[in-house]
Amino acid sequence: MTTEVQPAVQEGQGSAWEVFRVFLKLGVTSFGGPIAHLGYFRAEVVTRRRWLDDKEFGDLVALGQFLPGPASSQVGFGIGLFRAGWRGALAAFLAFTLPSAILMVAFAYGASLFDSVVGRGILDGLQIVAVAIVAQAVWGMARTLTPDRRRAGIAVVAAVVAIAFAGSVGQLGAIVVGAVAGLLLCREAANDPSAMIRFPVSRVAGVICLALFAGILVVTPILAAVTGVGGIALFDAFYSAGSFVFGGGHVVLPLLQASVVQPGWVTPAQFLAGYGAAQAVPGPLFTFSAYLGALSSVGPGGVAGAAIALVGVFLPGFLLLTGVLPFWNGFRRRIWAQAVMRGANAAVVGILAAALYNPVFTTAITGPGPFCLGLLCFVLLMSWKLPPWLVVIVGAAGGILLAFLP
Repeated sequence: MTTEVQPAVQEGQGSAWEVFRVFLKLGVTSFGGPIAHLGYFRAEVVTRRRWLDDKEFGDLVALGQFLPGPASSQVGFGIGLFRAGWRGALAAFLAFTLPSAILMVAFAYGASLFDSVVGRGILDGLQIVAVAIVAQAVWGMARTLTPDRRRAGIAVVAAVVAIAFAGSVGQLGAIVVGAVAGLLLCREAANDPSAMIRFPVSRVAGVICLALFAGILVVTPILAAVTGVGGIALFDAFYSAGSFVFGGGHVVLPLLQASVVQPGWVTPAQFLAGYGAAQAVPGPLFTFSAYLGALSSVGPGGVAGAAIALVGVFLPGFLLLTGVLPFWNGFRRRIWAQAVMRGANAAVVGILAAALYNPVFTTAITGPGPFCLGLLCFVLLMSWKLPPWLVVIVGAAGGILLAFLP
């Protein structure tokens, strides 16, 4: 009788092409948002291929949750970096991102086809679906990130700040308030995780990436103001959004709304319709930025605008991930650092709740019919556990029905 032995973890022995093939498969099949993406990643690269072990994977996930940026994409970038170096990291990003980005750009180009009763009904339905999707995200994140009275209170204060001070000022202010409150109120005993990241990034490379992150963040708004070039302004808007979005996924919604809707680059209806459509495609939700870049009245628009927006929104998260990797093990054991992140994560819930109210609810729910359809979509997500892409179809069909009702 023989016993099957699992192969050992294979460190850094792959090629960029191998990474690309694996993540292209993930890019066309990974529905369900960032948490679901992490489940797909683990099944593919830990259980099936043994590129990493569970401790390494879990530690990389923790780092992705800690840093601003698209958490699941950062984890994928880190896996590619571990497996095949910098080429592997780039291959993982491109393969996982391009399928949904192409679909979102196609939706932007096809927006004019929706200028009919049926088309407007579909767009209205997509906006209503966005209400249910964001409400589900608020509910799920609140259960995880605000499990006690102190953090629930931080979330409420953050929501008030975000609503009272519109735009990115309010959102950044809410995160600062949450971080300070966490430092003062959430100093529980520090966790002492044993997993250690062993990714091939030197301290010098880490410092260079952190310096690039800060330099771009400071320089691009100055260049945009001095030159008046629309492409630079577009890149700056999405780079800033990607730099300050803690929690990834749906949390990018209020920052992108402040970046492109409030200045008038994209209309509220276009914004919410694209956000609803983004729920029906696989891959990272941050590819919503490709749709916005293609439609933006500032910048080149079209495919070029989509490319600028994509690079802008993803780049800061990747620079931060690479920059922090060499220093993460020591930092994450400090009690004050864990307290700050508890407060900042609670503030994220409040910011998302504020976005649920405005612009999501106030724009999409215009009467009893839309309210009932939004409630139906929410129940289908929460109680029936239907996948988001199927609820998008229900919402679009409901929007068509509402368009023909008196």
